[in-house]
Amino acid sequence: MAGNAETVIDLDKKRMQAMAKKDVATLQSVLADDLIYTHSSARLDTKKSLLDNMVSGSTVYTSVEPSDVKAQDLGDTVVLTGTCQIKVTSNGTPNAFGVRFTDVYARRDGRWQMVTWQSTRLPA
Repeated sequence: MAGNAETVIDLDKKRMQAMAKKDVATLQSVLADDLIYTHSSARLDTKKSLLDNMVSGSTVYTSVEPSDVKAQDLGDTVVLTGTCQIKVTSNGTPNAFGVRFTDVYARRDGRWQMVTWQSTRLPA
């Protein structure tokens, strides 16, 4: 179990980079099929809808930069909390904002996958 926290923090950074690079192959692997993704706007996405929106271009992440990330290692589950600066164009409207997030990864069949994301927009 040693090192789960660091492993998952690194994996989540790669996931955020993959979102900004529109790297769907990496996201297919890192995101769990039963993902529940709650945006700071309260919109909910599944793995399929999140990726579909990225592929269609209706949601385009240009930058996703985490900071102050902490991990709670619970064995086969790691909970991440931190802040993140996001630049995204949603349905043609560019936005840049900060969020505080909770992110949950579960180890399944020997690999880590993100199962939950919840973010709250920070005051401007």
